[in-house]
Amino acid sequence: MTNTPRRALLLMDYQVALCEEGPHLRMPPLAAQVAERGVLATAEKVLSAARTAGWLVVHVRLAFDPTYTLRTNRLPRFDAYPDQKAMLADSPEAQIVAQLAPVEGEPVVDKGCVDPFVGTPLRDVLAAEGITEVVLGGVATNLVVESAARHASDAGLQVTVVEDMCASFRADFHDFSVQNMLPLFGTVTTAADLLGGL
Repeated sequence: MTNTPRRALLLMDYQVALCEEGPHLRMPPLAAQVAERGVLATAEKVLSAARTAGWLVVHVRLAFDPTYTLRTNRLPRFDAYPDQKAMLADSPEAQIVAQLAPVEGEPVVDKGCVDPFVGTPLRDVLAAEGITEVVLGGVATNLVVESAARHASDAGLQVTVVEDMCASFRADFHDFSVQNMLPLFGTVTTAADLLGGL
């Protein structure tokens, strides 16, 4: 039995409605930042390396059942989803973007709030797989990524955030999170530095 940390790559909310220009886009400012920062291409490189390295790859997405009762976030800003019948699990808008799509054997975790650990089996799955370190990428930086980093570090996991796999609705939101908040919960790195260490 080796003591080498077992890593998981968590790819969070890289969804059509959030990241892709087109008929299903719900968050134009976020998609604009994703495009400007080259987030999807960077995430694709890291995903490929993680698969080659044998890491556990977990895809996380915001997706709802038809009743919307299973959503855990009941703030008014989340009311738009049931009101508009948006981000249903089977809908085109809720799907993960094609270039980061799961392959066979990669689990997809559906969440009904910001934090990927709340109301999902994610922490139990990581524990069962012997994961000790999570590598995070996703959108938005100051929402799902920051929530995941906080939760994972409190749960005893080592956290690495790949900042150029992340974007927010505004560049200053991303920058503030990367410079001031995320370093409190783990290591912030770039894809180049992460891949250079493999």
